[in-house]
Amino acid sequence: MGEHPSPGPAVAACAEAERIEELDPEADERPPAAPEDFDPGNTGYISTGKFRSLLESHSSKLDPHKREVLLALADSHADGQVCYQDFVNLMSNKRSNSFRQAILQGNRRLCSKALLEEKGLNLSQRLIRHVAYETLPREIDRKWYYDSYTCCPPPWFMITVTLLEVAFFLYNGVSLDQFVLQVTHPRYLKNSLVYHPQLRAQAWRYLTYIFMHAGIEHLGLNVVLQLLVGVPLEMVHGATRIGLVYVAGVVAGSLAVSVADMTAPVVGSSGGVYALVSAHLANIVMNWSGMKCQFKLLRMAVALICMSMEFGRAVWLRFHPSAYPPCPHPSFVAHLGGVAVGITLGVVVLRNYEQRLQDQSLWWIFVAMYTIFVLFAVFWNIFAYTLLDLKLPPPP
Repeated sequence: MGEHPSPGPAVAACAEAERIEELDPEADERPPAAPEDFDPGNTGYISTGKFRSLLESHSSKLDPHKREVLLALADSHADGQVCYQDFVNLMSNKRSNSFRQAILQGNRRLCSKALLEEKGLNLSQRLIRHVAYETLPREIDRKWYYDSYTCCPPPWFMITVTLLEVAFFLYNGVSLDQFVLQVTHPRYLKNSLVYHPQLRAQAWRYLTYIFMHAGIEHLGLNVVLQLLVGVPLEMVHGATRIGLVYVAGVVAGSLAVSVADMTAPVVGSSGGVYALVSAHLANIVMNWSGMKCQFKLLRMAVALICMSMEFGRAVWLRFHPSAYPPCPHPSFVAHLGGVAVGITLGVVVLRNYEQRLQDQSLWWIFVAMYTIFVLFAVFWNIFAYTLLDLKLPPPP
C-alpha cells in the first residue's frame, strides 16, 4: 500500500497507541499498580504533569504533537490524573474496554475530520475505506482499521474455502456428468464428504459436507454471499474470528439436522454462509444509525430476498420426490442452525472489533449455550436413534 495522506490527529493517535509499545516491550508483564517513582501512594493514577515528564523522557521516539495526542487519549479523567491501567492498555496493544474509553475521550478532545472527507486516496485506500464503512458502525473504529490495515495476511480463509467448494463441485460435475441439480443423480450420496444419517459415526461428515452442493444454483448463491459478505468481514475481523463463526455455523447446521430432521442427509455450505450473513445483517440493524454504508435498507432487502429464495429452494428440494428412495433429498434445517449461530456468537464477534472477546460476558454466555447444544446433539446421536427405534434409509 502507498502512504496515506496526512490523517487527522485521532487517526495518528490510534496508530501511535500501537507503536508506543516500543517504549517498554514488557508492559504486559507489569502488575496494574503504577510505578513507585510516579505514584508513591500506589493509588493507580499518575498526574498529567508526571505523565508528561515520562513522555518527554522519550522525546527521541515521540514528536511533541504525538506526545500531546497520547496524553489526550490516555487522560480519560477530568481531575488531571491518568489511570495507569489505561496507559498499560495503550502500550500493550490490547484494546480492552478501558482502551476504547481512552480512545473515545481523546477523540472528543481532538478535532479530526471524518474518514469520508479524506482526499487524494488511491484505489487500495478507497477499497479499505469502503470496507470500513461496510462493516464497522463507529467512526473511531473505522479510522483505526483504515490506519492499521496492511492486507497481511490477506483474507485467505474465505477465499480458500470458496475455491475448494468450486473445485469439488467441478470434479463432481465431471464425474457425474451433471451440473444442475447434481443432488438428483443416483450416485450423488455415495461421496464420502456428504453427511448421511446412517453414517453419522464418521465425524468428519459433520464438517466436510460443505464441499458438496445440490447444484450450480446452490453453489452460485453461496459463493456470491461468501465473497461479498465473508471476505470484507474477514478483512476487518481476521481469519480466526470469521473462521470461528463460519465453522460454528457449519457444525451447528449438521447437528441441527441430526436432531430435527433425522432421516435426511446434508450438503452445502449454507450453515456457514447463513451464520456470517445473519450476523452481519443483525449488526447493521442493531447499529443502524452508526452504519454508513450506502443504500443499506435496499441492500438488506436484497440480501433477505436472496436468502429467502435459497431457503425456499432447499425446502422445495427436501420434499420433492427423492431420486434415491427411501432416502430423502438433503435437509434445509442446516440453514436455521447457521442463522442461530449468526445472531448469537456472530453478533458478539462483529460488535467487538479488536476487543478481547474473553472480556465480554455475552460471549461466554453464547459459548456456553453453543457447547450445551453440541453436547446435547452428540448424546442425541448416540442414544436417540436407538431409543426412538427410527428406521433410517440404508447407507448409499
